[in-house]
Amino acid sequence: MTFARPDHIRDLDMLPRTPTWVTSARAETLEDVAFLSGAALNHLNLVLGREAVSQPLLRDRLALRAAAACVAFSGRPEREAELRDAVHLLRPGDLPGPAGETYLAWRRAVERPESIKALGRALPAFDPGQIAAWLDAGKGAPVNRAAMALEAVRREVPRADEAALILADAALAQTLGWSHLVPLLAAGLKRADLRKQGGDLRLACHRALISSLIEAVRQAADLARRATHLKAVAPKLRAKGASDAVEMFLTWDAVAPSALPLPDRAARRLCDRLVDLGAVRELTGRDTFRLYGV
Repeated sequence: MTFARPDHIRDLDMLPRTPTWVTSARAETLEDVAFLSGAALNHLNLVLGREAVSQPLLRDRLALRAAAACVAFSGRPEREAELRDAVHLLRPGDLPGPAGETYLAWRRAVERPESIKALGRALPAFDPGQIAAWLDAGKGAPVNRAAMALEAVRREVPRADEAALILADAALAQTLGWSHLVPLLAAGLKRADLRKQGGDLRLACHRALISSLIEAVRQAADLARRATHLKAVAPKLRAKGASDAVEMFLTWDAVAPSALPLPDRAARRLCDRLVDLGAVRELTGRDTFRLYGV
């Protein structure tokens, strides 16, 4: 007789869900949509303040989602699995390719406190003065500033969708007082939205934020449950360097065994052990060149 493995993730308390009046409303006017996106932003702000949420991990997961959206806007076929491979399986001297570069740009944008210097590292093709000017292109409420930053970049550099979306999220984070950029707009906008201007673009950004924020809150709750379980089983790991490995899983969306601070065979054993404990998942479905994540 076999028994199902206990689902430790399901047993943990969930973070508060986005109110149903936000998720189910069908607003049409700019005022109504702006109200709902403001409510969703406030709810995400509360969720981000919870100790159970590993913010670096959530930002890295959302960066992957934003990169996949940008790659799709450019007409390329790579999706999240291919982007993970392009970045996490890189060897010294390898080039990540255009799609991988997009993912790396988003990862660099979220990994350090939000600043002109950090954004310059993510967007090396633009000088700091140019970046600062785009961030200051808009005034007023957070979403208005984000939309105006997006419009300003695309007006001056029409094909720089990735830079425009990164800076729009940066303007949003700056106005909200967040310490780090949180990727939100790219995954909610449609390709046609990027060509809009003025009120039409603001409306599109509000709608995009509502859908993205709902997904971000869901991701935060899921990652919080999984991270709590990983921390609970960490004392069972006896391998030298296991605590540093656990911290890497709590920071990155995906980890290759070769990136862990252990010898190759010990790293693979640790990953297998964590999978057996239900603390991490194998993300590729492959027998070799595997990636693991919370």
